Amino acid sequence: MRLVILDNYDLASEWAAKYICNRIIQFKPGKDRYFTLGLPTGSTPLGCYKKLIEYHKNGDLSFKYVKTFNMDEYVGLPRNHPESYHSYMWNNFFKHIDIDPNNAHILDGNASDLQAECDAFEKKIEEAGGIDLFVGGIGPDGHIAFNEPGSSLVSRTRLKTLAMDTILANAKYFDGDLSKVPTMALTVGVGTVMDAREVMILITGAHKAFALYKAIEEGVNHMWTVSAFQQHPRTIFVCDEDATLELRVKTVKYFKGER
Repeated sequence: MRLVILDNYDLASEWAAKYICNRIIQFKPGKDRYFTLGLPTGSTPLGCYKKLIEYHKNGDLSFKYVKTFNMDEYVGLPRNHPESYHSYMWNNFFKHIDIDPNNAHILDGNASDLQAECDAFEKKIEEAGGIDLFVGGIGPDGHIAFNEPGSSLVSRTRLKTLAMDTILANAKYFDGDLSKVPTMALTVGVGTVMDAREVMILITGAHKAFALYKAIEEGVNHMWTVSAFQQHPRTIFVCDEDATLELRVKTVKYFKGER
């Protein structure tokens, strides 16, 4: 496990974007060899997406031979709703790059059979050869994707009821009106992300500091699902200084010296 600590959000976002960019370029993708990328939503990855768009527009990076799989999607929210994760991904990332829309996979929260949709998503990942790099963010309660506290650490893509903490955190996207916030979502499982060849988790801000502490300084615990990635052979936590506030000084010094 690596912990990369940058001074602020912008630098953490840039580091993550450069890492993704380098991974894709080193892979040398082509029409018979696609790079497969798992992607998150939320406020944390926005800076990373902006940088990736910049690299693309500068001619440094192409997504022509990249397949993406998003972590989650709300259930029952129309696809064209401004807060759906389909809208988020197209408005903040996909429409600014050269990805083939057929290669951008996002769960359908309006499917007639939600379990069949989840099973098909797992099959698509398998058919793509698995995920090369899964990028994720976490909630203040340490959940990754919508794997809320208490989720199985070997879970697969499924329907999940959202915790009240998550609904409250997401209310800001729905005019602060809790009645408008979806209460269920489709999400990849912890096991789905663990199967990726590499995982990079973005954690920024003081409000995520306790979750980072739980993720790396305490044991693996299904009440803090991000802690499962202690057991992944290639995990990188990318954070800013604010997110390290709950860590022991010696932990911070060790990882800062490691770079």
